[in-house]
Amino acid sequence: MSKEAKQEHPLPKLAVVIMAAGKGTRLKSRRPKVLHEVGGKPLLSHVIGTAARLAENSDIYAIIGHEAERVRAAMASTGVQFIEQKEQRGTGHAIQCAREAIAGYEHILVLSGDVPLITADTLQHLMTLHLAEGAAMTILTATPEDPAGYGRVIRRSPDRSDVDAIVEQKALKGEQHSIREINSGIYAFKVAPLLKYLDKLSNDNSHREFYLTDMAAHLHTGGEKVAALKAEEAVEVLGANTIAELVALDANLRMATARRLMAGGVTIFRPETCVIDAEVEVEPDTIIEPFVQLLGKTRIGAECRIRSYSVIENCTLGADVVVLQSCVLTESVVSDSARIGPFARIRPGSEIGQEAHVGNFVETKKAKLGKGAKANHLTYIGDAEVGAGSNIGAGVITCNYDGVHKHLTRIGQKVFVGSDSTLVAPIEIGDGAYIGAGSCITRDVPSGALAVGRSRQVVKEGWAVARHAAMEKMKSTS
Repeated sequence: MSKEAKQEHPLPKLAVVIMAAGKGTRLKSRRPKVLHEVGGKPLLSHVIGTAARLAENSDIYAIIGHEAERVRAAMASTGVQFIEQKEQRGTGHAIQCAREAIAGYEHILVLSGDVPLITADTLQHLMTLHLAEGAAMTILTATPEDPAGYGRVIRRSPDRSDVDAIVEQKALKGEQHSIREINSGIYAFKVAPLLKYLDKLSNDNSHREFYLTDMAAHLHTGGEKVAALKAEEAVEVLGANTIAELVALDANLRMATARRLMAGGVTIFRPETCVIDAEVEVEPDTIIEPFVQLLGKTRIGAECRIRSYSVIENCTLGADVVVLQSCVLTESVVSDSARIGPFARIRPGSEIGQEAHVGNFVETKKAKLGKGAKANHLTYIGDAEVGAGSNIGAGVITCNYDGVHKHLTRIGQKVFVGSDSTLVAPIEIGDGAYIGAGSCITRDVPSGALAVGRSRQVVKEGWAVARHAAMEKMKSTS
């Protein structure tokens, strides 16, 4: 939501109450329902983030119950306040548990912890209508293609916002079966009438639970105004009761992220094949090929190309970076105009410098490569610093681990390390030094020096001929 929209329709301080106590039995999972992930983060994290964007000066409460401590720990960094519903006896009972917390507010907004696609704009429109109508309760509704399983909203007339009641599907009668407008489970309430009628909720139903939906009828009967706002996109109010529904939400959210990036000038070929988390940011003129995964809080600069089957997680890439096929990058930084891959693995803590090359089957870990440094083939660089312009040959290994501790290898600028060399840390190679191919280097090498750490070659003429003859004789006598 834009800052202009917030300034045009500023909201009063309110309490946002998120229903997050349910078990999610139909998911058939030991994980709490609201901790199942879509778009790269838990369902509840999406809802908390939207609530925070909607009302920056308001308080957010999560009503937790099933696996309460696990949910509390997972959401501890969000700053949300927790209310525990020790017995899960329905949505009405959840608000009864929150009675003391909400009593000091004039209005509250009730959200569902398993509805991750709801937008701050839609909630802003809901609250704006709620305040303009002076309603005691305002219901967010939708008209999905298939309303089966949802409670229906009974309006006083089709062209008015006034609502008489919410009727669960199994209680529909006569013409009510033709109603397609559903209750989303998202509401705005004026707190005083809510608390006045809260204890009138009954559990006289098949599940013996107290339903917040019944509040619409109680308020209407009591002469209070109950209004409704229909969401423009029904997908915003969809929740997840099964793994299949969860996966569908994930697909919707990721496609929305892809559309957002493409609207900003990013080319994504076959976006339906890509996995792009909700918090990923990509600058214009970057090209993302099919079957790429961009995860976590990855940031990619302008005019990059990410080729197929690469996985990039919590990384920052500069401009004009090329990541070739089937690379894995994790928690690292890649500077402008660097080239990675194909089949390279950039492990956490790596910093790949400007115009540096990390080639096929090269692995880095906590490694810093300076500007223009190259490691093009079959190399492991761990706990190492490689200076600008240095060249690391094929098969080079920095031996960083002694079985107890990790040690640092320092390689200066414009160093040439010959193929199949091992550098036993801790060790330092000075600027401009050369390491002969096949060397095992165990001592520091001064700047400008040549180091060769291999045994002298021995050639025994005729040895192989004699060996073959002896072997043939042994075979013939056996």
